[in-house]
Amino acid sequence: MSTREEIVSGFYDQANEDSRLKRSRHGQLEYATTMSYIHRYANHHSKVLEVGAGTGRYSIALAREGMDVTAVELVESNLAVLQENSRDIENLKSFQGDATDLSRFTENTFDVTLLLGPMYHLYEADEVNKAIDEAIRVTKSGGVILFAFISVYAIMYANYLQGNWAAGQEENFTNDYQIRHFKEQLFTGYDVIEFEKLFEKKPVEWITTAGVDGILEPIEDRDDFSIPEKDFDEFVAWYLHFAEKRELLGNTNHLLYICRKTE
Repeated sequence: MSTREEIVSGFYDQANEDSRLKRSRHGQLEYATTMSYIHRYANHHSKVLEVGAGTGRYSIALAREGMDVTAVELVESNLAVLQENSRDIENLKSFQGDATDLSRFTENTFDVTLLLGPMYHLYEADEVNKAIDEAIRVTKSGGVILFAFISVYAIMYANYLQGNWAAGQEENFTNDYQIRHFKEQLFTGYDVIEFEKLFEKKPVEWITTAGVDGILEPIEDRDDFSIPEKDFDEFVAWYLHFAEKRELLGNTNHLLYICRKTE
């Protein structure tokens, strides 16, 4: 039986993660939306922790803006790219590590904490809670934490409308339509309310839940899909205006749960 770490590392060792947020319109929208929300709570004086930093697209950009950034990444191949791309950035430190154990950091250290990937790959309730608790612990009182997660419904729309619906339904739902989480899924999805309930007894106050890439991923492969460069900035501005509308959240692949530490 492969461990969670082995399954996740095996996937990213084969994936081109460094270009993911650049090579498609839905990736570009995810990046633009996520950065917009980060900038609402962080400025060039902020001390920022990114857990699950991947190849460093966000960490490097924030450090180049002058923020004091610490990046933690589980996958060795991703971390190697991050470290190569940030060799000239003195205000960015990076380490290998897992979201469930941030013991190298003392409590109340960071102004803003980002988990923009780990919740996709945590399946057991105890590990999910450890990651949440660790992010809260290392964040300063009054600091803000952004947790990215995936809509299970968007997983179905994006990946299982090519004659394979039954397989997707079996993988993501029980026979009575309860949502499943297990490591062989690789990417696990949530109902929005299900994810928000994870924080009910945590020392945080909810700020908002927002979608970051809309419905672009399942429709971008259509032959008639087009958002030309001259329209994209206007499209992003339009999307940001509606990113928090509750009736749209289940259709977006990636979402942000944003909260403030209260203790």
